[in-house]
Amino acid sequence: MGLVASDDNWKIPDELWSKIEPLLPPGKPHPLGCHNSRVPNRKAMNAIVFVLRTGIQWNALNGTGLCSSSSAHRRFVEWTEAGVFLEFWRRGLLAYDALKGIDWNWLSMDGAMSKAPLGGEKNRAKSHGPRQRRDEAVRTDGGGGNSNWPRRRRRQSQRLQDGA
Repeated sequence: MGLVASDDNWKIPDELWSKIEPLLPPGKPHPLGCHNSRVPNRKAMNAIVFVLRTGIQWNALNGTGLCSSSSAHRRFVEWTEAGVFLEFWRRGLLAYDALKGIDWNWLSMDGAMSKAPLGGEKNRAKSHGPRQRRDEAVRTDGGGGNSNWPRRRRRQSQRLQDGA
């Protein structure tokens, strides 16, 4: 995917817009009433669809001339919370079911939706103390540090040696 620098002039067709527009909640006026007027819904929706089609980052919208990134993202969040996209998807699914038919008896869930039953624990090496570097290997015999150094054994106290 290359760098998207400008609008490719694709817009939401009138027929599709006539199905989306009734789902949109009414816009809220600015509480002080002193700022610029709200970006038209269709312009914001074209910008949102452009982001979804191309995969660009929201801030890259500023360079396309479609809509400001902050306005488009704010509207996307507002409409997502209002359930606009979910309702549009539901209506599209029902329309497809009426047109082609969906076999509702056969459904499957994506395997990534649940945890693997025999997945086990994560296998991470345990640190042998604060002096071990991140890239330092842990020896299998339990010894730490450089193998050229003599192994130091900690002496047990006299009380433990006596069996007390």
